[in-house]
Amino acid sequence: MITTPQIDVVAIGPELVLVGSAIVVLLVPVVWRGLAHVAVLGLSLAGVAGALVASVLLWNREGEPTALAGAVAVDRFGVVVRLLLLVIAAIGLVYGHHYFERSDEWRAEFYALVLLATSGMTLIAVAADLIVVFLALEILSLALYVMTGLSSRLGSVEGAMKYFLLGAFSSAFFLFGVAMAYGATGSTSLASISRALAGATEGVALALAGMGLLAVGFAFKVSAVPFHMWTPDVYQGAPTAVTAYMSAATKVAGFAALIRVFNVALQPLAWDWRPLVWALAAISVVVGSVLAIAQTDIKRMLAYSSISHAGFVLTGVVAAGETGIRAALFYLAAYAFTVLGAFGVVMLVSARGELRTTLASYRGLGRRSPLLAALLALFLLSLAGIPPTAGFVAKVYVFGAAVDVGAWPLALVGVVASVVAAFFYLRVIVLMYMQEPEGVAETDETVLPRLAVSVPAFAVLALGVFPGLIAGFLDRAAVLRW
Repeated sequence: MITTPQIDVVAIGPELVLVGSAIVVLLVPVVWRGLAHVAVLGLSLAGVAGALVASVLLWNREGEPTALAGAVAVDRFGVVVRLLLLVIAAIGLVYGHHYFERSDEWRAEFYALVLLATSGMTLIAVAADLIVVFLALEILSLALYVMTGLSSRLGSVEGAMKYFLLGAFSSAFFLFGVAMAYGATGSTSLASISRALAGATEGVALALAGMGLLAVGFAFKVSAVPFHMWTPDVYQGAPTAVTAYMSAATKVAGFAALIRVFNVALQPLAWDWRPLVWALAAISVVVGSVLAIAQTDIKRMLAYSSISHAGFVLTGVVAAGETGIRAALFYLAAYAFTVLGAFGVVMLVSARGELRTTLASYRGLGRRSPLLAALLALFLLSLAGIPPTAGFVAKVYVFGAAVDVGAWPLALVGVVASVVAAFFYLRVIVLMYMQEPEGVAETDETVLPRLAVSVPAFAVLALGVFPGLIAGFLDRAAVLRW
C-alpha cells in the first residue's frame, strides 16, 4: 500500500483563486478581442474578491497549524496579511487601469501580473518552509520586474533592469542562507529549524551565517539600509500606478515573511539576531530621513521615506514576540494605506504620464485642486506621524514595543528621525498652500481614481482616531502557530 499525501487545497485557496483569475484575464482578451477594458478590470477585481472570501473563511479554521506537509502555515497572522495585501491589490488595479488608459499604453497583462504578484505575496506571508518562501519570493519578484518596465519610457526600462539585476543578487544571498540553515539543522521547515536550534551546541556558527544571509535577502525586499540602492530609481522609473502598488504590497509581504522566519525558525537565536535588526532599523531611519531632504522629485522623496519607514517597522520587530508582531502589523497597515494614497495623488497630479513629479509642480495645488491637496496633506501628515492620523498611532506602538524590551535608545533614534522627516513632508504642504501656482497645470479630474484615493484616506483617519477597530484582530493575529 502506498500512502498518498493529503492535499489540503483550502489552505492555499486564496492563491489558487488569484492564479486562476490571472489565467482567465490573460486568455479572455485574446479570445474576445472586442472586450472593453473596464470588463478586464472587473474580472480582475472579481478574482481579488474571491481570494478575499477564501481568506476570511480561514479565520476560524482549527486543526493542524500547517498544511501541505508543513509547507504552509494556517493561522490568523496569515489571514490578516492576506486581507491587507488583497485590498492593496484591488486599489492598485484601479490605479493601473486609469493610468494605462490615460497614457494610451493599456495592456491586459498588467492585470494578470498584479494578480500573480499578489499570489506570490500572499503565499510568502503563510510560507512555513524556507523553500516555499524562496519560491514565493521569486513569483512576486518576476512579476514586479516586468511591471516596472511596462511603460515605454527609458526611465521605466532602466528601473526594471536595475531592479532585476539587484534582485537576482538578493535572491542568491537568500538561497545561500537557506542552504546554510539546512546544513546546520537538516531541514528547511521553520518549525523543524526552531526545534533543532533550541539548545543546540553544534552547527550554531553555520546557523548564524545562514541567519545573516537570510537577513540580507529580506532587507533587500523591504528596502532597509544598506540594501536600499534600488528603491529610488525603481520608484521613480516605474509607472506611478505600479509604484503605488509595489511600495505598499512589497513592504507588507516582505515584513510578513521576515517576522515569521525570525520569530519561528530563528526564535532560539533571538539574542543573536536582535542586535542585527537593531542596527538595520537605526541606520534605515536615519539614512532614509536625511537623504529624503535633498530630493526634488516627489517620487524619489517618497522612496527615501519608505526606507526610513522600513526602519520603523524593524523597530517593532526588535521587540520579538507578540507585542512586537502586533506593533509591526499595525504599522504595516497604516503605512500601506498612507503610501498607497500618496502615490495615488501623485498619479492624478501628474495628469498625463510622468511629466510633473517635481516638488515645484505642487506649488499652489491647494488652489488648483483643493481635494487632491487636502488628501496629499493628510497622507504626508500620517507619514510624519502627526495625530490624529494612523501614522501617529503606528509610531507609538512600535516605539512602545521597543521600550518594553529595553531598546529605548532605538526608540529615541526613531523619534529624532521622525522630527527630521517632518521637514520634507511639511515642505510639500507649504508648497501646496503657501506658494502661488506656476502657469496653468491641469490635474486629473476623473471620478473613479479619486474615489480609489479616498479609500486609503478614510482608512488613515479611521485607524488614527479609532485604532481599536483592528486592535482585537491584530492581538489574535500576533500569535504564530507552528
